[in-house]
Amino acid sequence: MALVNGLVAVLFWVVSVLVLAGLARRVLGVPVGWWRSVVFGLLLVAVSPSVLGFVGDRSGLLAGDRLVGDSAAAVLLVVLTIAWIFTLGLAALVVLEAILPTGTVPGLVTLVRNWRGQRRRTRRYTVIVGIAVRHGLGRFLRPGRQPADPGLGRTAVALRRALEDGGVAFVKLGQTLSTRRDLLPPALVGELSKLQSQAEPAPWAQIEKAIADGLGRPVGEVFASIEPVPLAAASVGQVHSARLLDGTDVVVKVQRPAARRQIAADLDIIVRLGSRLDRTTGWGRSLGVHRLAEGFAASLREELDYTVELENTQAVAAGLRPSDRIVVPRTFPELSSPTVLVMSRLPSAPGGFTGLAAEDRRRLAADLLGSVLHQIVVTGVFHADLHPGNVLIGPDGTVGLLDFGSVGRLDRTARSALGLLLYAIERDDPIAAASSLVELLGRPDELDQRALERDVGELMVRYRAGAAGAAGVFTALFRLVVLHRFAVPAQVAAAFRAMGSLEGTLTLLSPGFDMLAAAQEAGGDLMRDAFEPAAVRQTLEGQLASLLPILQRLPQRLNKIVEDAEQGRFTVQVRALADRRDRQFITGLAQQLMLTILAAAATLGAILLLTSTAGPRLTPTLPLYAFLGYVLLFVAFVLGLRVLVRVFFRGTRD
Repeated sequence: MALVNGLVAVLFWVVSVLVLAGLARRVLGVPVGWWRSVVFGLLLVAVSPSVLGFVGDRSGLLAGDRLVGDSAAAVLLVVLTIAWIFTLGLAALVVLEAILPTGTVPGLVTLVRNWRGQRRRTRRYTVIVGIAVRHGLGRFLRPGRQPADPGLGRTAVALRRALEDGGVAFVKLGQTLSTRRDLLPPALVGELSKLQSQAEPAPWAQIEKAIADGLGRPVGEVFASIEPVPLAAASVGQVHSARLLDGTDVVVKVQRPAARRQIAADLDIIVRLGSRLDRTTGWGRSLGVHRLAEGFAASLREELDYTVELENTQAVAAGLRPSDRIVVPRTFPELSSPTVLVMSRLPSAPGGFTGLAAEDRRRLAADLLGSVLHQIVVTGVFHADLHPGNVLIGPDGTVGLLDFGSVGRLDRTARSALGLLLYAIERDDPIAAASSLVELLGRPDELDQRALERDVGELMVRYRAGAAGAAGVFTALFRLVVLHRFAVPAQVAAAFRAMGSLEGTLTLLSPGFDMLAAAQEAGGDLMRDAFEPAAVRQTLEGQLASLLPILQRLPQRLNKIVEDAEQGRFTVQVRALADRRDRQFITGLAQQLMLTILAAAATLGAILLLTSTAGPRLTPTLPLYAFLGYVLLFVAFVLGLRVLVRVFFRGTRD
């Protein structure tokens, strides 16, 4: 019997706790976390007997668990006391929601499930924070700290060194940030550009096993020979020369065995750190650090998948013109995997860039620039990282492109705008060039169109015909875009980055190469090809085909409009709040306003009733109006809590 009573008591407790937790979520009107709601129910069930005993003793209506006074008044007192206990518990729940909103602290199940990962991240956090502090960057992790300070140059050097000590993912992060001239000051960009990803080669035994695992068969079944000493070794992978069984010379790009695991762990930390800096620091919010971290993580995960690089290589190769003296390695998809990429080996001329005559180097530079502009403006798939290490001069006078892990893609609208920009530069038309920039990037708020046109015109004059040296023209154009507060989409930024990195390569290939003049000529040729009668006719036919259904219905619609206007029936209907989001906003605002008014009215009514000394009495010590005042005050308190928690909940999620 005692066991049955115990089970009934436990069941009563469990049901009471769950009912109170669900009732709390229902009363507040927002999805407060279940764990904190259950804890709230447990506390109410635990403290209710003690509070009821105290109130009963003070009122004389209760003695222990028995009614000793007027039974109706005692029941009302019990109900009112429980209601106020519930309300005070709700108040504590609202305060907790304001301090620690639901979702900011992981649940118990999540903590248990992710305990190992959290422990590993904690150790890595400690290492990263230690690196930052050791290099004098600890002050930037404090809330409210701004990065603008007189020692920005020293800070840039410290950041570069800290990223180098941080490992592969952090070096890659610094290299990516060095391309964002639209976000970071020049001193920081210049220092981060010095980051290198060279690394000591991994032992051949590990690499051989990684190649075999990636191929799914022994190395000897695919390659007649393979060089243990790599041609190049980076932090993520390394490249080995090899020969297939049929005698074809190839290169094998293999991912280091531990690279994926290490980068995945660090990317998780980078995204979390970006989210924290975005929440707690002013400079993090202004730069959108969390968004940048997520974009970087997505791009680096793609770079870890060599099948993506294989597809990029094939896409760029398919977009090359037959007249281009540009070559791209042939890929072997049947021998490739996410961790192994096999490509044909491109021969290189002795001496590289310096082994050619000046005229041949100038011609190759023009060919390379024209091919890249064709990739950007016409095909929309382009190599986004053409630094000198990714450009190879062949013995037959061709230019080979390497490493397609970073490839940009532009849609048709962006390609057309870029083509018009080049055409405007070729015609020395700053007004058209400024309009093309607006079409490409979108019009920022409070743009001064005349100032933009003047700045573009000055840029053209400064760099035209080598007036200030062609080097840096695209970097200057990018800074001009940032100066006028254009928001640069990631893929458009990749196009600017491609041209910026290409500038250094062309300068090294052909010193004194007039990049602006060559870009004007190449851009003019591209746009003239686009404006040929056959091309214009094809474009117009495509547009007319899409407009044909509209044109077929146009006469009927015009006729109806004219008839309605003649007969005085022409009307224009405008639906206010047609957008669902607008309706939801207005509805939510109205609900908040009504709840606030009701809470204020109930509070005033409760005060009037509580201060009244007249009227009947429920008991000798409890006036009826006072009891009703407490009830009305309870209603006002609940309504006020509902208003507050909706404000806190919405503010944390918008």
